Amino acid sequence: MTSRASDVEVHGHIPPDAVAGDTWYDAGEEDLVHNYFDTYVVVVVLLIVGAGIVVGGLAANRMLRPHRPTAEKLTTYECGVDPVGEGWAHSYVRYYVFAYLYVVFAVDAVFLFPWATVFSAPGYGATTLGEMFVFLAFLAAGLAYAGKKGVLSWV
Repeated sequence: MTSRASDVEVHGHIPPDAVAGDTWYDAGEEDLVHNYFDTYVVVVVLLIVGAGIVVGGLAANRMLRPHRPTAEKLTTYECGVDPVGEGWAHSYVRYYVFAYLYVVFAVDAVFLFPWATVFSAPGYGATTLGEMFVFLAFLAAGLAYAGKKGVLSWV
C-alpha cells in the first residue's frame, strides 16, 4: 500500500480526494500559476482603486462647482487681448516626421536595456546576441528606407 505522498511522487498527479488545505503534497506548477495570477490581481485592484479616485474627484468637482455661464465667459480668451487674425498656424509636416522617428527609436532603445541584462546571464549569450542582431537589422532597414525616401533630409 502506498502513501498519499508517494502517489504524487510516482504517478505525478494529485488524488481526487485531496482537499484544500492538505499540505502532504507539493502542488508545484499549480502554486506557480496561482502566485503568478495573484500578482496581477494586486495590479488590477490598484488600477481600479486609482481609476475610482480619479473618477470620484472629477464627479465631485462637477457636482460641487458653481455653474453660471454668461456670454462673456463663453467668448474666446487670448491673453486679455482681442483675437487678431485667423486661428490656424502653419507648421511643416517634416518636424512631425522627425518627432515620430525619435519616438520610434527611443522606444526601441528601451528594449536594449533588458537585453543587456539577459545577455550577461550564463547560457544565453549567443542566443540573445543573435536575436538582438535581428532586431537591430530591422531598425537599420527602417532607417535606410527612411533615408532612401528622403525623409531625413532638411532640404
